[in-house]
Amino acid sequence: MSDLLIRQDVLTELEFEPSVNAANIGVAVENGVATLTGHVESYVEKAVAEAAARRVTGVRAIAEHIEVRYPERKKRADDEIAARALDIISWDTALPDGAIDVKVERGCVTLSGEVRWHFQRLAAEAAVNKLGGVTEVRNLLTIRPTAQVPDIKGRIERALARNAEVEAEAIRVAVSGHTVTLEGTVHGVKERQVAEYAAWSAPSVTAVDNRLTVA
Repeated sequence: MSDLLIRQDVLTELEFEPSVNAANIGVAVENGVATLTGHVESYVEKAVAEAAARRVTGVRAIAEHIEVRYPERKKRADDEIAARALDIISWDTALPDGAIDVKVERGCVTLSGEVRWHFQRLAAEAAVNKLGGVTEVRNLLTIRPTAQVPDIKGRIERALARNAEVEAEAIRVAVSGHTVTLEGTVHGVKERQVAEYAAWSAPSVTAVDNRLTVA
């Protein structure tokens, strides 16, 4: 598929997404890499726009340069954002109490600390990215190392084989300590993400080096 057709499909997908104002977003595509520019009115709209572009067939990677410009009436002070972020994190039963630190500077929220699972890193980020006034989220949460679990490689390979969205035969899994490396070729950005999530879901994994390429 040509870059021109991919670009048109990304624009169409953005226009089809009801929570995104596509009029303020520009799209350029080169060798399957889609670059998004422009501005939106919230951080969550920015995330939705990126997700919409990733859904498009032919997109191999995303370069996202969208700016968040809150209307004056919706801007929030950093201390207010920080307090609300701490509250919403504490209300989430999937997240450990007192394990996550929050810092806010000019609307940019930085999360730090240790959690046990990768899904908790994602949950913490998702919890704060919808707050008003947030312009960016930097997720610096790390995974707390646990005792090494036997046959991590086999567990991940079986998880990939069970998943209908992944062509497991094309993916090679290597494990060194608590780090998993994925290599091979996949058919789209979503398949690449699904494979990485499978690797993160194995117990005792603290890092995933995703070297999968999109054909």
